Amino acid sequence: MKRNDEERQLTKAIMDVLWNAPKAGLTTHQIIEQYPEPKPAYSTIATFLKILTNKSFIHPRKLEGGGKTFVFAPLITREAYTNRVMKEVKSTFFAGSFKSMLSFFAQHEEVSEEDLQEIMEMIKK
Repeated sequence: MKRNDEERQLTKAIMDVLWNAPKAGLTTHQIIEQYPEPKPAYSTIATFLKILTNKSFIHPRKLEGGGKTFVFAPLITREAYTNRVMKEVKSTFFAGSFKSMLSFFAQHEEVSEEDLQEIMEMIKK
């Protein structure tokens, strides 16, 4: 797997953990606890938390009475994040064409007749 794919998967995994967490957020150790074995290294998660903070996806705040410990909470909803990623996919792989993107998925995914009917109904609305 390419490094960018691994980075995207780790970024999404961290965001999934934070979206499913209490609104107050989680510490780095609490995020790591959510992972199955083998758990990622603390430094790896800390690096990605810094990247996500710089991209304004998450917000760190000092844990009250926790010394240097930070709690991380999402600044972006799952829906807004998905929208952003899908726009990037459309722009990067389909020259910004929704029609091309939809055509690709229609041709390469196993879409049932029922699903196609539902999609057509959504488009009509």
